[in-house]
Amino acid sequence: MSENRPGRTPATRGGSEVARPSTGHLAKRTVRDSLIPAPLQGFGVTFAQIFRKVTTEQYPFEPKVTKPRYHGRHVLNRHPDGLEKCVGCELCAWACPADAIYVEGGDNTEEARYSPGERYGAVYQINYLRCIFCGLCIEACPTRSLTMSNDFELADDNRQDLIYTKEQLMAPLLPGMEQPPHPMRLGDDEKDYYLRVPEAGSAAEAVVGEKA
Repeated sequence: MSENRPGRTPATRGGSEVARPSTGHLAKRTVRDSLIPAPLQGFGVTFAQIFRKVTTEQYPFEPKVTKPRYHGRHVLNRHPDGLEKCVGCELCAWACPADAIYVEGGDNTEEARYSPGERYGAVYQINYLRCIFCGLCIEACPTRSLTMSNDFELADDNRQDLIYTKEQLMAPLLPGMEQPPHPMRLGDDEKDYYLRVPEAGSAAEAVVGEKA
């Protein structure tokens, strides 16, 4: 048993169609908040900007300073002895919503070791024509190999040059580092790389964010 609400017309059936209740009472009345005509209000906003201080950035002659957590070009980081942190797990490629990352993992050997684990990133590419700089890839990285720097100058006139390879993404060698492949210097097992206590003030422990 239904009750009729005040101010509404109940639904009625006529033949095979149902007449819907009227909703005219729900319409809100238009109330003007100001007595000034709308065109003059629009011009007022325009004229108000004339008296504000103009901020001019002399880019590219004066480099723009970004925020510390700015999402810029990616960097593949190294361990303090120079071995690569990337283990070729491909989690970053799976996490990328734009399908901009391509990874091929390779197996380390005693003669050619590139990372402390069993595998390393043999092929690593990021297509900056697709990348949306969301940062999901760095959140998915289990070894903190992939980070994002403050470098935002990625414009180019060649599409092929915007597909960055592993050599372009790798962090530069800092003092005390050795170019892989080489044996593990920080321990006999990969756990020694991830469970050890970082040295205080070591430059090799910092995440590198400069161009290689």
